[in-house]
Amino acid sequence: MNKAIIYIPNKSPMQSGTARNNIWILEFITKDPTKNPLMGWESSSDTLSEIKLEFSSKELAVNYAKKRNIDFDLIEPKKRKTVKKSYADNFLK
Repeated sequence: MNKAIIYIPNKSPMQSGTARNNIWILEFITKDPTKNPLMGWESSSDTLSEIKLEFSSKELAVNYAKKRNIDFDLIEPKKRKTVKKSYADNFLK
């Protein structure tokens, strides 16, 4: 059967805000990755590896996978710890 992972993607290095941080992705795992001898690219005959489904919540992604009998691994995001700083703190020490 198909195997998938459900996760929230990381921010791009060019992104400073938190927009689109709550979108969950269901991505199928490639079964037989092979390396192209001519170009060195990784390829596969499994077309499900090209599909990435976006969901607005974790529950929707999990329900979708359960309805379609997809084995999945759920990767919970780590909570970011933000420290509030004042600009004046730069000059006090």
